[in-house]
Amino acid sequence: IGALQLLLGERADKSLIRTGAELCTVEAVFSGNDLQKLNPELVEAGIEPCEGDLILKRTLSSTGTNRQFINGSTTTLSVLKNIGDELVDLHGPHDHQSLLSPETQLSLLDAFARAEEQLEEYRKHYQQLQTLLAEHGALNTAETAREQELELLRHQVAEIKSANLVAGEEEEIEKRYKLASNSKRLIELASAIANKLSEADDSVLSHLAETQRLLRELEKIDNSIAPYSSAHAASVVELADIARALSAYVEKLDLDPEQLAALEQRVSLFETLKRKYGGSIAEVIAFGERAAERMQKIEGRDAELERLAKEITNLRAKMNRAGEALRKLRTKAAPKLSENIRRNLRDLGFRQSEFEAKLSALDEPRPDGFDSVELLFSPNPGEPLKPLRAIASSGEISRLMLAIKSALAAHDAIPLLVFDEIDTNVGGEIAHAVGAKMQTLGRDHQVICITHLPQVAANASSHFVVTKDVARGRTFSNLHEISGKARQEEIARMLGGKSDSALKLAASLLKQS
Repeated sequence: IGALQLLLGERADKSLIRTGAELCTVEAVFSGNDLQKLNPELVEAGIEPCEGDLILKRTLSSTGTNRQFINGSTTTLSVLKNIGDELVDLHGPHDHQSLLSPETQLSLLDAFARAEEQLEEYRKHYQQLQTLLAEHGALNTAETAREQELELLRHQVAEIKSANLVAGEEEEIEKRYKLASNSKRLIELASAIANKLSEADDSVLSHLAETQRLLRELEKIDNSIAPYSSAHAASVVELADIARALSAYVEKLDLDPEQLAALEQRVSLFETLKRKYGGSIAEVIAFGERAAERMQKIEGRDAELERLAKEITNLRAKMNRAGEALRKLRTKAAPKLSENIRRNLRDLGFRQSEFEAKLSALDEPRPDGFDSVELLFSPNPGEPLKPLRAIASSGEISRLMLAIKSALAAHDAIPLLVFDEIDTNVGGEIAHAVGAKMQTLGRDHQVICITHLPQVAANASSHFVVTKDVARGRTFSNLHEISGKARQEEIARMLGGKSDSALKLAASLLKQS
């Protein structure tokens, strides 16, 4: 179950990696004809559409690296979680508490009503309306605060506008400033090099002229010297070119103090604006544009307020229509859900229980609609319906959760249902009923159930046993399927032993299932 939870996006911890190992890998293969329904989500995430099996994989390393894959393509943890939620519904012993939440109860009703599209439509309009209401409120602030903000915005816009900023200008100005501020040193260096090369009495070129003359004489005597003489001559030409280029470079350098001061002032202005409005000139320009837009909105406050009021009216009407459509679905589904759960509860031993999904109208619209729902339950005749939080028995809550899951299972397309010890605190005939209900669910879904109850285990079409073995000083967990006599003996062990009576009872349980 822990491995499956990792594949479904649970938080990973390096402690899960076996001592001495560097990597932990979890992989699951899902098969079925209805996996193509996930293709739109897969394509949106940049993953090839599913044509056969769907393989989810997650790796954890001892260095903390966490990677996810779907059909061999790397993906994000959020995508893995979203896909996993479409494939697996996992319920454990600690999930009962979530059933008490009003939000969870409303989501259960919406799932039964298949109201996902209507809920999404309502939420879209609701969120857009909240955004417009916030804008309207911001514009409709107190007059003094409005004038103060307007004064600040005018100053900011004027300061940025007067700078005449151009995108990309900063780099060019800083380059020119660097050259201008170092021009004196540049002239000194370039002049010194040019002087050493050609202008001094003992310049490099004057010495090379003498060595060139000597090489030519040497060449006349020994023609094999010719290549060296030519190379020497080429070097002389290159050095002469360098000397001329440096002299021209010195003449081009401008030591104009006014130009240097202007560049220095421009660089200083850049730094001032960046400190106030952003880390780069591009960000300063963007800030100025936003400030100008905000200033125009405030200056045109009355017209903007009127425009927003019209939009709010139109959007509220759309939200109301979406909310009413959602309410209609919920109102129609609530009694059907109640009856469906009552029927499942009777199968689970609550012969005369009552259950109601009570729908109530809210005073104000909320993110999930105009309604609230409260699940009410009475386990015994003569007792009034009470909210689920008033139910003390964990065994009752467990069976109620199974009844709800059974009701929803017929209305969803999730292929795998996982129950981790949902049968805690039940036994006897009730355990038989829980096992039978699991078996019924298994007709339309793959059901994995972790249980310690022989009555539940006997109803399974396949029976697996988890054992822990010690080898070479290390503990290993093993999962293996059992059948026939081995299964009968395991059921007997779960009943309390391997006596003849236990074995007979185990055989009876298996036969009944």
